[in-house]
Amino acid sequence: MKKLKIILTLIIISVPSLIYSQNFVYKPMNPFFGGDSFNYQQMLAEANAQNDFKEESAAPNTRATDLENFTDGLNRQLLNSLSQDLFQQQFGDTNFTVGTYSFGTFVVDITPSNQGLTVNILDTSTGEQSQIIIPN
Repeated sequence: MKKLKIILTLIIISVPSLIYSQNFVYKPMNPFFGGDSFNYQQMLAEANAQNDFKEESAAPNTRATDLENFTDGLNRQLLNSLSQDLFQQQFGDTNFTVGTYSFGTFVVDITPSNQGLTVNILDTSTGEQSQIIIPN
């Protein structure tokens, strides 16, 4: 009996040293509240999957007809041909020369810069501007 008490006492004393505990630490999933930033895409995908609301488009997506595509292409070709003729009359077969040129309501200013040749285009009727840089 005494042996049994000693063995039982040894087991009771040694068991707590064999048992380990663990610290529980709370870490949020949402990156906006301190969670890992790699969770963002997954959480966004889950939210979008659960979203029942659909955005109504202002205008339905309609494709242009073949006739409209043909008309647009023809207009582009005519405008391109017209602009090529105007430039050909103004500059000839040579390269662009530095200066200011007027084409109706457009004022084209060609100046050299450290990046190359700078072409500033101003529409005097609307005030819109555009800049083209031709590298050296």
